[in-house]
Amino acid sequence: METIGFPFPVENTIDDHDGKKPCALLKMLPKSLREQAEAIPHLMDYLHMVPITQVGVPDYYPEISRKLGDIEHPNLIYPVSDDAFVHIYPDLEDPRNYYITIEPWVGVEIEELLKEVERALLDFVDILANAETTEEQAKALADAVDQICTVKGEDKSGSGDGDDNKKKRSLSPRASGRDGRMPVTRRELAILKYIILRDKIGMGVLEPLIRDTNIEDISCSGLGRVFVEHKIFKGLKSSIVFDTHEGLDDFVLRLSENIKKPVTFKHPIVDAALQDGSRINIVYGDEVSKRGSNFTIRKFAETPISILQLVGFSSMDYRMAAYLAMVVGDGMNLWVSGETASGKTTLLNAITTFIRPDAKIVTIEDTPEVQIPHTNWIREVVRMGGDASQGASVDMFGLLRAALRQRPNAIIVGEIRGEEGAVAFQAMQTGHQVMSTFHASTVEKLIQRITGNPINVPKPYMDNLNVVVICSAVRLPSGKMGRRVLSINEIIGYDLSSDSFSFVEAFHWDPAEDVFEFTGHMNSYLLENRVAPRRGLTSKNKRQIYTELDKKAAVLEKLQQQGTTDFYDLYQLLAKAQREGLF
Repeated sequence: METIGFPFPVENTIDDHDGKKPCALLKMLPKSLREQAEAIPHLMDYLHMVPITQVGVPDYYPEISRKLGDIEHPNLIYPVSDDAFVHIYPDLEDPRNYYITIEPWVGVEIEELLKEVERALLDFVDILANAETTEEQAKALADAVDQICTVKGEDKSGSGDGDDNKKKRSLSPRASGRDGRMPVTRRELAILKYIILRDKIGMGVLEPLIRDTNIEDISCSGLGRVFVEHKIFKGLKSSIVFDTHEGLDDFVLRLSENIKKPVTFKHPIVDAALQDGSRINIVYGDEVSKRGSNFTIRKFAETPISILQLVGFSSMDYRMAAYLAMVVGDGMNLWVSGETASGKTTLLNAITTFIRPDAKIVTIEDTPEVQIPHTNWIREVVRMGGDASQGASVDMFGLLRAALRQRPNAIIVGEIRGEEGAVAFQAMQTGHQVMSTFHASTVEKLIQRITGNPINVPKPYMDNLNVVVICSAVRLPSGKMGRRVLSINEIIGYDLSSDSFSFVEAFHWDPAEDVFEFTGHMNSYLLENRVAPRRGLTSKNKRQIYTELDKKAAVLEKLQQQGTTDFYDLYQLLAKAQREGLF
């Protein structure tokens, strides 16, 4: 069973706030946090648990920004939903700080009442079964809890009739009322609904983490704490702890059943997508994982990061973005390559805004992660083989072959891994623009993998791939970690006599100064020999293409300054500018 492991002892510090004596802690809080604590009882209860004298009073932020990542020992609270908060709590002895979830049950003893209500829910099975959509299920569950419970005996503060000598407080008697309904306080009723909806429809204790748009990855490596990768505070230890293998196995089983991909000892590994598009991998049992069951969730952003946001993060500069706009807009084939968690899919999503707006696009993935702003978009996903009800498996190879018959202008493959790579090169040869991600840290390694088993693309065909973007997670001169586009490379071709490949590095990241160099300035093979002719420039004036690139960079910079950084807003503006010949 999962537990909540606070990184500090929970002492007898809960205050009733009954008005008989002033709360010393409340006076210490900054105005923004005090207002929240006065309005939300469980936040106030949690703050009474925190050892303020040791770590100080937390700051409160309604929204957090990337500049907070520069704080050496962050101690702050921010909301992730209307009823849940997160405390980034400093750990002075470990590189990872704590990520503590603050939910409505904090400060209240609710376990026994929750068990009674869950038993009573069995009488509503037929009603709950008829609910089809998530909204209908949530309403049915909430209505059922309302029929099971009745609100009685509220105290003045709405937080119960507690006891200062207890760590948590039991807020109401458990005897059934005359009408057979369970008497509860209004706060208990809210807690019951929160937990039941969280566990039955949501992701259980992981739900606040799923709701937090600042989290990129959630990982459980076995017994112990669940870890998160935060966009701002990087690697953190969560307050969610698994104490026993049995409890972890039970949670993983429930997790897999909720996503309708149950794991078993016979099929212990599951890859699937959550309702919001997040990617989840589950490994069940200790036969294939010696540390026991584990899971990893790669969060899905509803709105992709735009190319201008990447520039704002210093992942690239305006001229690099303008270069990608030119080669992608002119139908060049491009692969984004790098190691795991280097930002490949993020960058691939971002540059899709440069595909011409009237294009028909087909995306092919094993787990849907690519997001396209275009309306004429066919999204295809592989199907793993299973029982008879699921039908035969459909792999990326089959989907890619089918895509060639759908007459798309562009084909985007989520990730090239195997024989589908050879079909992708066939698509390039027949005039289709192909974009994809690939696991390789350099252009040389990418070529080795593509021309070797199992992809086996003939070496002379390599020049069909025009651009390779290498990105990586790197340590910056400041000592912090960040994501950077290390280089943008133009594939020239293959020399049979020397059995060698030639490519030109158009852009390069200088790790010492954390700046980008346009090494291909006045020497870009693609800009001068492929892009320039398509824009009516002759061999005599082809170098005017660099002036066009600078103009595009200036347009992108102006849009950034005007605040147009949203993925979809940027696409709409660029599409309009392209139709009017302005970009």
